[in-house]
Amino acid sequence: MLNLKRLDSSDPGFDKALAQLLAFESAQDPQVDATVAAILDDIRRRGDAALLEYTRRFDRVDARSVADLRIAKVRLDQALANLPSAQRDALELAAARVRAYHEKQLTQSWSYAEPDGTVLGQQVTALDRVGLYVPGGKAAYPSSVLMNALPARVAGVKELVMVVPTPGGEQNELVLAAAAICGVDQVFTVGGAQAVGALAYGTESVPPVDKIVGPGNAYVAAAKRRVFGVVGIDMVAGPSEILVLCDGRTDPDWVAMDLFSQAEHDELAQAILVSPDDPFLDRVAASIDRQLAAMPRRDVIRASLEGRGALVKVRDLDEACAIANRIAPEHLELSVENPEAWTKKIRHAGAIFMGRHTSEALGDYCAGPNHVLPTSRTARFSSPLGVYDFQKRSSLIMVSEQGAAKLGRIAATLAEGEGLTAHAQSALFRIVG
Repeated sequence: MLNLKRLDSSDPGFDKALAQLLAFESAQDPQVDATVAAILDDIRRRGDAALLEYTRRFDRVDARSVADLRIAKVRLDQALANLPSAQRDALELAAARVRAYHEKQLTQSWSYAEPDGTVLGQQVTALDRVGLYVPGGKAAYPSSVLMNALPARVAGVKELVMVVPTPGGEQNELVLAAAAICGVDQVFTVGGAQAVGALAYGTESVPPVDKIVGPGNAYVAAAKRRVFGVVGIDMVAGPSEILVLCDGRTDPDWVAMDLFSQAEHDELAQAILVSPDDPFLDRVAASIDRQLAAMPRRDVIRASLEGRGALVKVRDLDEACAIANRIAPEHLELSVENPEAWTKKIRHAGAIFMGRHTSEALGDYCAGPNHVLPTSRTARFSSPLGVYDFQKRSSLIMVSEQGAAKLGRIAATLAEGEGLTAHAQSALFRIVG
């Protein structure tokens, strides 16, 4: 029987128990950070030569040049063409839905004119070149290719450079096919901190990018932290999370499997069920015990649920929503009647899955919204990856002669108050008459 924590919001120690459940040490491991720092410095200094050495050491791929680690476009197209029809159809349908959703996010340039002829506005432009990191170690994730590449394409990014480790030289056909569907321009079979460094600094063969997006292990996360500022990054994500808020009327087997769906990612993943219905929590616990044995990744699921999972009894759904806002989960399922009404009470969540038939897994693959989401309570201040992450904004200011006379006096007064004489004179010089 699984040893799953049970919490009750009416208990005096509930707040402390919930805080302990949510606590996650996200500080960088000093040894990992030191290793990553050395790798990045080596890549910056020696370029291709260092990249080849680390690929040989960590991925057991012995190449004479980085050119040998580049996958030709014809190889990507071949992977797509050779997929079984069911896989190809699923990949293409998912891509179409992801693209359609993200097209709604496009931001346009705008401007307006004031009565004196001064024009103010905003010019929106896409990034020039983006690096996509796609994991390729313990598992391969073609869905990550779609979720990271398609918003960039919709935004108008000119060039996409993908890196994906291939331990032992084993290439994943679905990942390559996804790259073909998304129109990725260059693919290199390199990974780890060395791949992040190559994208950030550039080497003789790998072009430097403006932003790096995509998930990875602790070394990849540490490398992204360190290169931020040289390039942009999407986020430094923690373990996957799901919070299911249920009124007790959903099939307990469905809810148990939804908890499994995130727990199977990682022993540190977090899966929590919150409900005002105590007997329902018992039924879900029984379902978890019954279904766990059939899960291929049952050991990972067990470790995740026993380490960071919980069943939480609350007074009512209003309190459940308040607790959800406190947790600020990556994925929030509102498995309730009239989910639209309860959604209005949610302020902090990466993605909200509304209604009993909306499993989180649909969002991972094909619903349309992005599955790259804020974790570790960062949904309090950040958002899912989207087109807006691949666009930047420049302010537009064109002041008329009449406007310069009016604004010049205002600017000069404020500049003199700050003791910046040249600022004041620069503004006053343009006042005619």
